[in-house]
Amino acid sequence: EFRRVLFRSVKGVAFRYPGRERAVLRDVSLDLRPRDFVVLDGQSGGGKSTLASLIAGLQAPLSGLLLAGGLDRATLGADGWRRRIAFAPQFHVNHVITGSLAFNLLLGRGTHWTPEDLREAWDVCHELGLGGLLARMPGGLHQLVGETGWQLSQGERTRVFIARALLQRASVIVLDESLASLDPDTSVRVVECLQKRAPSLVRSEEHTSELQS
Repeated sequence: EFRRVLFRSVKGVAFRYPGRERAVLRDVSLDLRPRDFVVLDGQSGGGKSTLASLIAGLQAPLSGLLLAGGLDRATLGADGWRRRIAFAPQFHVNHVITGSLAFNLLLGRGTHWTPEDLREAWDVCHELGLGGLLARMPGGLHQLVGETGWQLSQGERTRVFIARALLQRASVIVLDESLASLDPDTSVRVVECLQKRAPSLVRSEEHTSELQS
């Protein structure tokens, strides 16, 4: 069972963007075990989002290792890595895809959903404070959303992205400044859901204190 295996995500990692002399990350190491909750907290430009994208497998380090259960991304392949690590990037680079709300929530589970899949999606939405949205939409989870469907607010879309990551059944959830657009009460509700459902969590935020490991 993967969730029982040490997830040594980062070991001696360095990263430098092309065309820049200075590395944004140098000799970074981070171990995650089941139920670890880690906040990457700091100033803008300090490398938080870069580290999150490295853990998610979107970029390759200049040096060092990123391992999931003792295996690197080259061994696991892109699909294998994504099955283990679910990533919700910053709001402006994430997307609501034209389709049903259920489709957007359950992207990581293919297109043949069981009643249990839909029930879990429903429960996660309510835990994240999206119950009012579901009540307003005539089609509920099957309501068309996106450019040609029901329009979601920024806060609603942010929570859909978080729900999507949680519903992927990955062993590690990586969130990049995902709470920045939420009001304080909603943020508390989202944090409670993450504490309940995330097997392990890495979360980048600017100057926050919740969920310290």
